[in-house]
Amino acid sequence: MIGFTLFLVLEKFLMILPRRLRRAIFIGLGKLAYLLSKRYKKVVRDNLKFVYGANVDEAFVVRTTKYSFKLLLLNFLHTMESRYYSVEEIAKKVTFENEEVLIKAQQEKRPIIIVTGHYGAWEFAGSMVSAKFEPLMIVYKHMKNRYFEEYLLSARAKWRMTYVERRGATRAMIAQMRSGGAMAILIDTNVNKKEAVSVEFLNHPTSQIKTTAYLARKFNAALLPALIHTKDDEHYVIRFGEEIIAPKTEDEAHDILVSTQMQTKWLSDEILKEPEPWFWLHRRFKDDYPEIYKS
Repeated sequence: MIGFTLFLVLEKFLMILPRRLRRAIFIGLGKLAYLLSKRYKKVVRDNLKFVYGANVDEAFVVRTTKYSFKLLLLNFLHTMESRYYSVEEIAKKVTFENEEVLIKAQQEKRPIIIVTGHYGAWEFAGSMVSAKFEPLMIVYKHMKNRYFEEYLLSARAKWRMTYVERRGATRAMIAQMRSGGAMAILIDTNVNKKEAVSVEFLNHPTSQIKTTAYLARKFNAALLPALIHTKDDEHYVIRFGEEIIAPKTEDEAHDILVSTQMQTKWLSDEILKEPEPWFWLHRRFKDDYPEIYKS
């Protein structure tokens, strides 16, 4: 509790500073983390070698690793600032592309599942979609520090977002779909094989969450891919892809597998097209390929 209180004092001090200075501090912290964290630098290198091969370009590895740490700190900065700035102030730096697919689903009064990944300012993206278009339900993983967990969740209150803890989330997700609501799901997290299907992700067979495919099929939900992009880490574009329409036959298991592969192919293509903004600090393949993270 004392540590969290000190953090809140530090936060208030940081928010008094000019935004440009505050941003420079967080970017500097990202550089410091890069210099000090041997463990997570290794995770990025392991992931890149796994995806691109053992002879992956060293300059690419260094550039991507540095950007991964920078993104981590900027994502946290966005969370902090969201507690102080209004939706209107923050929205000035965001534009949307192909949002018509979401509006169309709303007009059809269909439930909506936004599939996305740990890419760029992903926390910021979910907040903006929820505030501007459709209140979103988000599934999160319980944190050990309950004070910090409450801090993160309360920071999203103004964005009309609701949260459900990952364990036991299925019932809440089904209720959200039945009510015609919307949710955003990160489909690139490490998952329990018992809850997954195996599909190609970044050119490797990988256990992948199948919940989005199951719910879309069962409730005729619009399965909409979306990612956030930026050229300067200041101005952002949230880009929606076309609705992912999977087959619906008498073979439910096959339909779910096809739908999951379609989602994963979309995300893989986006990552390989512009790889640096993906969250390479995450040990995404630890259950399927634990050997790649060994010392």
